Amino acid sequence: MEALRGVSFTVAPGEVFALLGPNGAGKSTTVRVLTTLSTPTGGTAQVAGFDVATAGQEVRRRIGYVAQASGVDPTATGRENLLLQGRIHRLPAAELRGRVAELLASFDLTPAADRAAQTYSGGMKRRLDVAMGLVHRPAVLFLDEPTTGLDPESRAALWSEVRRLAASGITLLLTTHYLEEADQLAGRIAIVDRGRVVAAGTPDALKAGLRGDLLAVELADAGRTPAAEAVLGRLPEIAGVIVDGSRLFAQIAPAADGARALPAALAALEREGLAVARVALSRPSLDDVYLTATGHAYRE
Repeated sequence: MEALRGVSFTVAPGEVFALLGPNGAGKSTTVRVLTTLSTPTGGTAQVAGFDVATAGQEVRRRIGYVAQASGVDPTATGRENLLLQGRIHRLPAAELRGRVAELLASFDLTPAADRAAQTYSGGMKRRLDVAMGLVHRPAVLFLDEPTTGLDPESRAALWSEVRRLAASGITLLLTTHYLEEADQLAGRIAIVDRGRVVAAGTPDALKAGLRGDLLAVELADAGRTPAAEAVLGRLPEIAGVIVDGSRLFAQIAPAADGARALPAALAALEREGLAVARVALSRPSLDDVYLTATGHAYRE
């Protein structure tokens, strides 16, 4: 079974790049290949100028990796977790002590440094995870769905940490299934669906490329979807229609006014006896980019 199908992208030094897609899209598999944890069956990949298949040790020296599952030892203190990580990377003792103190302060963990990590909140543990990935000052940091499972406050705090790291010049590649997260944090994104990249670029450029509002219609009777698709497709205000289950997504033509297209669409459906359960008009979003690229709606 193929997990990836010719995924291809380039990340510039100092860039924040996001792989966006639902669970099972292939994001984590891509990261595992790039961090040398999985061996690809074909193709090539380089990280920091080194081939992941033939120069894995050189790659590992230059990267930090924060996996979906926490790498924190819950029985050890925050300081002990960081010291162990530094010893694994063979940092000199004096340098390591200073680096640990620096990271504890940077991630607001100094007050809890000598408490067992099992007493930490979810947000604190995740910050410790990121700090552990930075002990050896990597050139590239991989964050695999770093905010999954966090409450909104902890997620916002981790977003601030990511922005701070980006400002420091480190290259960041993060995976996420949160549309807003990719939109807010990444300079460029690649949208992944079923093991392939279906769209790539800056969030603003991807949204601007759609040129037009999107009309979402859900019918009261899902069995009448084909008839509704035909009705909407005949309207001059509609540039195209995508069907996803009982819902229809109509792309408003660039020259048309979405506010005027909405009542025209509802009137046309009503004339054909097609009852509408819900309707919404929205400006282009990453959700719409995904819908246009894949033909089905994004579901986090």
